[in-house]
Amino acid sequence: MASGPLKGVKVVEFAGIGPGPFCCMLLSDMGADVVRIDRKGGRSMKNDILARGRRSIALDMKEANDVEIALKLVEKADILIEGFRPGVMERLGVGPDVALNRNPKLVYGRMTGWGQTGPLAHAAGHDLNYIALTGALFAMGRKDVAPSPPLNLVGDFGGGALYLAMGVCAALFEAQRSGQGQVIDAAITDGVTSTMAMMLGFRASGIWTDDRDANLLDGGAPFYDVYATKDGRYVSIGSIEPQFYALLLEKTGLKDDPAFAVQLLKPNWADMSEKLAAVIASRTRDEWTALMEGTDVCFAPVLSMAEAPTHPHNAARETFVAVDGLVQPNVAPRFSRTPGQIQGPAPEVGAQSEEILADWGVRIS
Repeated sequence: MASGPLKGVKVVEFAGIGPGPFCCMLLSDMGADVVRIDRKGGRSMKNDILARGRRSIALDMKEANDVEIALKLVEKADILIEGFRPGVMERLGVGPDVALNRNPKLVYGRMTGWGQTGPLAHAAGHDLNYIALTGALFAMGRKDVAPSPPLNLVGDFGGGALYLAMGVCAALFEAQRSGQGQVIDAAITDGVTSTMAMMLGFRASGIWTDDRDANLLDGGAPFYDVYATKDGRYVSIGSIEPQFYALLLEKTGLKDDPAFAVQLLKPNWADMSEKLAAVIASRTRDEWTALMEGTDVCFAPVLSMAEAPTHPHNAARETFVAVDGLVQPNVAPRFSRTPGQIQGPAPEVGAQSEEILADWGVRIS
């Protein structure tokens, strides 16, 4: 039985990759009934965490009868999510005009990298390309080397899926009052640019430069960086506030070193980083963890994906859970009165076709 703040909300998801499925995972975790339209003959992936909590119906969108089935599902839905290039859904016969004509209250969510309009709208691309165009990638990494790809967290998931989820939930709220649906044009380039608001403000104020590894939050500041330990592992330090910085100096034995007397004196940062790195390298990661974790230094050991689930804090909060033996993220965020839940593992392609049609009251003539 589904639970969560979106319980009762019906979502039609056209199967895709990356941000679209992640958005639908979030909606499912919040209690929505997400029906995924898969391609007939498509392959199932048992360990596809992004596909958890769905039911699957397999359709051939080149067949008129299957297109009609898709449209009948759309008639019953509150939200539609698709992640194709602009024009693809129109060519399949389920574009916004057709869908909203069938269901005027429908929230039609469109997930793309470049957006529905603009010179690059129809070009292929991936996360790395989208964050490159926004200025975000240029700011990441060490000086004198190429920018570092931050997995696909910044673009696909941060600037893409999360903005799409926010957008469709906001539009759903509005549709319940107005009785009218609308189209959500969620472009990763737009979302990533939005997440850069603070840095753009810093730059406009003259406290951020285009030089990598030279600013407060990009590894340039000695008190906000990652350091290697004696055993070849790493720890993260984030002692930005003066009182946290003072505690860092106390814990590392550097409080009397004149080089650290003025925290925000940028010309001294390189020397400060070198000295702090030497101190951190004198002990193992676990030794520093025993000394600093849980204090106001703003410290955390850098854990691998294998280590993270067993950390006491993550274990206490059940940040990671196992579903059918597959370790994966728990539902986030958490609600006090209507908690979400993982509704199940990734479905087999087309496994619930008849069940979905019956549950949603779709009749095939």
